[in-house]
Amino acid sequence: MNNTKQTSQSVASLASETLKDKNASHIAKQLAASALAQKGTPKQTGATMENVASKVLLSTKYSDDTKTLAASILAQSNKKR
Repeated sequence: MNNTKQTSQSVASLASETLKDKNASHIAKQLAASALAQKGTPKQTGATMENVASKVLLSTKYSDDTKTLAASILAQSNKKR
């Protein structure tokens, strides 16, 4: 089943800035890369990234920007999982 949801322009911009930020965490960069990979395509989030994004949203140690990326990733996940 194709994904009808895609990364918004605002989240794509945040993802791009995150990837350029030398101080961004590895997790933030993973989420950013996944969000950009889903911009303008019907790709769905994979199970591994779903798990990472879920843990980010449940944690208090990540920034609002990182949580925004995680939420976008989960919104594009496979609903059957």
